[in-house]
Amino acid sequence: MSKNQASGGLSARGGKLPATAAFAWTIFTGAFLLFLIQPLICKYILPWFGGSSGVWTTCMLFFQMVLFAGYVYAHFSARWLQPRMAAGLHLVLVCAALAMLPITPADSWKPASGGEPTWQILGLLAASIGLPYFVLSATSPLLQGWLNRAMANATPFRLYSLSSIGSLLALLGFPFYLESHFTRSAQARLWGWGFCAYAVGCAVCAGLLWRNAAVQDAAPAASPDGAGAGAGTVWQKTFWLALPACGSVLLLATTNKICQEVAVVPLLWVLPLSLYLLSFVICFDSPRWYGRLPFGVALIAAMGAIFWVLLRASGVPASLQIGIYCAGLFVCCMVCHGELYRLKPDPRYLTGYYVAIAAGGALGSLFVAVVAPLIFDSYVELHWGLFLCGLLFLLLCARNGDARWEGLAPGFFRHPLLSVGSGAGLLALGAALWWQAHRFDDKMVMRTRNFYGAMAVMKAGNWNTLPCLKLVHGWTAHGLQFVDPQLAGRPTLYYTEKSGVGLALGALPEKPRRLGLVGLGVGTLAAYARPGDLVHVYEINPAVVTVATSRFTFLQNCRGTVEVTLGDARLSLEREAPQEFDLLALDAFSDDTIPVHLLTREAFALYQRHLKPGGIIAVHTSSRSVNLEPVLANLARYLGWRMKVIEYGSPSQPWIGRSIWVLLSRSGEILDTPAIRSAARPPRTSPASIPLWTDDYASLFQILEYPSARQ
Repeated sequence: MSKNQASGGLSARGGKLPATAAFAWTIFTGAFLLFLIQPLICKYILPWFGGSSGVWTTCMLFFQMVLFAGYVYAHFSARWLQPRMAAGLHLVLVCAALAMLPITPADSWKPASGGEPTWQILGLLAASIGLPYFVLSATSPLLQGWLNRAMANATPFRLYSLSSIGSLLALLGFPFYLESHFTRSAQARLWGWGFCAYAVGCAVCAGLLWRNAAVQDAAPAASPDGAGAGAGTVWQKTFWLALPACGSVLLLATTNKICQEVAVVPLLWVLPLSLYLLSFVICFDSPRWYGRLPFGVALIAAMGAIFWVLLRASGVPASLQIGIYCAGLFVCCMVCHGELYRLKPDPRYLTGYYVAIAAGGALGSLFVAVVAPLIFDSYVELHWGLFLCGLLFLLLCARNGDARWEGLAPGFFRHPLLSVGSGAGLLALGAALWWQAHRFDDKMVMRTRNFYGAMAVMKAGNWNTLPCLKLVHGWTAHGLQFVDPQLAGRPTLYYTEKSGVGLALGALPEKPRRLGLVGLGVGTLAAYARPGDLVHVYEINPAVVTVATSRFTFLQNCRGTVEVTLGDARLSLEREAPQEFDLLALDAFSDDTIPVHLLTREAFALYQRHLKPGGIIAVHTSSRSVNLEPVLANLARYLGWRMKVIEYGSPSQPWIGRSIWVLLSRSGEILDTPAIRSAARPPRTSPASIPLWTDDYASLFQILEYPSARQ
């Protein structure tokens, strides 16, 4: 073998730096596209499945599973294929993926009815982005393997950090720039051109590997920082799985928690994911960034802060909640990924190491997306993730920081005081988290959980004097009813006679009315129906229908006729003939805000088709985190409709919740009635210019910082 070949074989053809730059560019571009497609495709399909945070969780399961498949492909390609064959196979896959562009999903994937959509989402993603995502997911480990075979003395682990930087830039660029400057279709076209650039980079890297294929026989270089540890022992490989699995559980659990309490928007998807990736960037750049002592202290502080937020519930401002959850996630991920880096093998075994990391991430996603809804009736995976993080950190600290794996037992025997003290702290953490999750069990009537979230029916009010039942989702109440049969028919919470929807219903003509309700809750608005009225309810979550008919009596005692259509309201209305509604109430909350796809220009054109000429649309905009009034003002101007905002609350009567309803109508006749005119206030405008929302363009980012009041 020549000296050139032994030293990398590339210096004679332009030097190592340009060749390394080609690999770095392609890895960076692949990672950028890999994570840019995540919020883009999710935003496409989110309206089809009710705008629930479960859509993002299911998508993350798909992304992690395909990432694992890509890493397995990269691993076996490196182990079993000759360099030229490996390069040729990957170029064939890249060309096949190019043939699948554009990545926009077909309308034929829209669900026909309600129910459990997890498998339909997974099938949709596989058909629309499966192959391109698979090709991109293999890029980082595959090209690092190519580089290691083509160039001695390279630093492949730092390219993993570069890959994470590309992913991070894509995630941050989407909500802060792309979403607010480009339509969905333009974003998809830009992504397609980016994939073409990636394909060119792959061809260049494959050419470099092809011309230097003889280097595969050269002995691999040792790890540049001397931290390599061979192929890894059984215990090391166990932690290669457990640590990324813990990070993945905490990522999705934190995202679910934030979206549940604020809004299901790309910004709140990508913020936790960006911090998760940032921990990879920092930890895999250099071992000097992670130290056990400072991050051990930070881990204790982070867990304490998260426990405080869980304990205080809705008493903590949304911005502070987001900050604490995200900071806690970052610290936990730094611990998981910092320890993971400390256990890395020799570069010869890096593809197997990356396969284990991807498998761990996929297992974590599988637990949160599929297993947790089956075994838990509330969101407690965050609790379990925190406990697991503490346990793994304790076990790894028992090694006493030795660079070589020595087994657990010697560490425990050498440091009994540390082990006992840390174990006691971990047990205390577990007990505290268990107590927090179960502290309201004495008030709990029932819990239920499915794809659309976790709900609970609880005792409310003074149970001895004026007992009530309340339906809650997270910390948000979605309905309340008096237990006393004499009071059970009284509208409560956001739906009282003086609320916006109550005033609108009171202003409708006396003749039999047709009422459309988008979002059932506990069925409170059915209390307004008179004999001869029709109440047509659109509800996507079958569990809500079950709860409303088994634990509450508004529907069964309704004096009119009740019809319930299961499925996304907008998709259902698209398939129906004009309903001639006198009033259409939009009260379909996904977590703490109305799903975006119900508030676009196309959606209101659909509602207009189903309204009588003098009909009213009543939009429930109460929220702790967003101000939708500028959005509705834009729609009113575009349609030429009248608009009134009614805000009402009664602190002295706890069964009356503070509510904000926006009433819109083509006719001013009903909106000009004395009761509505005297109760209305001017809409709250936004300092930012909010464009008209359409199906192709809608962003909550610009209105997240202008909260209204939903309590």
